[in-house]
Amino acid sequence: MNQARTIGELKKREYRNFSVKEEMRRNLIRMRKKGEELFPGIIGYDRTVTPALENAILSKHDFILLGLRGQAKSRILRELIRFLDKEIPVIVGCPINDNPIHPVCVPCKELIAEKGDKVEIEWLPRERRYGEKLATPDVTMADLIGDIDPVKAASERIALSDERVINYGIIPRSNRGIFAINELPDLPPRIQVGLLNILQESDVQIRSFTVRLPLDLLIVFTANPEDYTNRGNIITPLKDRLDAQIMTHYPKTLEDAKKITDQEAWTKRDGGAQLIIPEYIQEIVERIAFEARKSDYVDQSSGISARVSISALESLYSNLERRAIVTGEEKVCARIVDLQATIPAVTGKIELVYEGEQEGAFRVGKFLIGRALKEVFSNYFPDPHREIRTPKVSPTESKKSPQGEERSVYKPIVDWFSKRNRVQISDEMPFKEYAEILQKVDGLKEITTQFLPVKGKEELATAMEFTLEGLCQNSILAKEDVEDKTSYRDMLMTMLGGMKEKESFFED
Repeated sequence: MNQARTIGELKKREYRNFSVKEEMRRNLIRMRKKGEELFPGIIGYDRTVTPALENAILSKHDFILLGLRGQAKSRILRELIRFLDKEIPVIVGCPINDNPIHPVCVPCKELIAEKGDKVEIEWLPRERRYGEKLATPDVTMADLIGDIDPVKAASERIALSDERVINYGIIPRSNRGIFAINELPDLPPRIQVGLLNILQESDVQIRSFTVRLPLDLLIVFTANPEDYTNRGNIITPLKDRLDAQIMTHYPKTLEDAKKITDQEAWTKRDGGAQLIIPEYIQEIVERIAFEARKSDYVDQSSGISARVSISALESLYSNLERRAIVTGEEKVCARIVDLQATIPAVTGKIELVYEGEQEGAFRVGKFLIGRALKEVFSNYFPDPHREIRTPKVSPTESKKSPQGEERSVYKPIVDWFSKRNRVQISDEMPFKEYAEILQKVDGLKEITTQFLPVKGKEELATAMEFTLEGLCQNSILAKEDVEDKTSYRDMLMTMLGGMKEKESFFED
């Protein structure tokens, strides 16, 4: 069916205009009945935020999303256009998207008075019915509402008292749509006062004009609780006029966090090499943010964005690409030592408290990775500090005690390191050399494959390093990072060596 091109054609088709809030309400109900996904790409909010959003739309409420950074607040607001009609008719050239049947601006009224039903209309897609403004201290009422345009008055020879000299701001230009303000507390109080009449009466006043311009809008805001005291506040009268305050949150489960990162991170690289990141490595990357959210070194009031995990995973993929370029290998698997490459992505997105600043951002980043790895290690392997029953390894011992004995499953590994052996690896080391070094450790392959499923020789080598790092994080082995190399050693020998160095220092 051809769309109407004039007001006359629109009237013949008995077009019925609904307010924005009624339009969104009707579409939400329709989508709900059809079982459509309301907020695609928004993960982990099904039982918390999404029901509150539905209630706000059904109630025709203006609302504010309140939450820390990186909780998808802006993305949710931009998803609201899904509840608008696909297209609506507007008068051609109207800056405020006027309703052709009942226009409100002076130029449109004059145009209809002159041409009547022959006035041309166009169809505005819903993507163009969304206006957004980031609140900053330099925002003015002219930016939001509008102001007199002296250039227009002079060029078109219009008196300054004529409404046609008005240059509308972003709010009137969002008429018959959705208008959003991000970080509302950053908006100066005097500007917040200017929003009161829009929320209460749905109209604007510009300068000394007595014109009343009724607007059809859904007005939504975002705010960070940290900003309430650090950079600004939401004035009480404005807060009172907001119909709903909806709290957002970070992913509550590791599974939700992984889904978000998989969705947002750039992992499909075009470098030619096959890049492999085992499941437990990605779990470590995700766990870093969870550990940061409970660390005493990190300022919890500023929040730890979901972008921490996204950037960390992208950095990890880039480190694999770099190794593929250096070594020329066509198949590259992530290593535990590669996690060092994620530190810049982590430390650049967290705020440290005084104790964290004293430690230094790099050390805090390594600490968070270590805590994350230890947590993931415990999900796959037995506790290194707990003795478990294992079969006897020699026939003689087996005859003495067919039931087995109480000993650590990691004993062969610990015994190998106690003989002054060590493992030194790096992220740029070719795979063949990397795998050969790890294969030398007694019992490492057998213990690793016993508890961790692996696919292929590349993943096996990484899993073996994961076992060593897990023992290190549990203080069974010692580790030393020197430049780009990581060295695993016996813990006792390392401690004794440190004591001898101190003794020789005092003797000198």
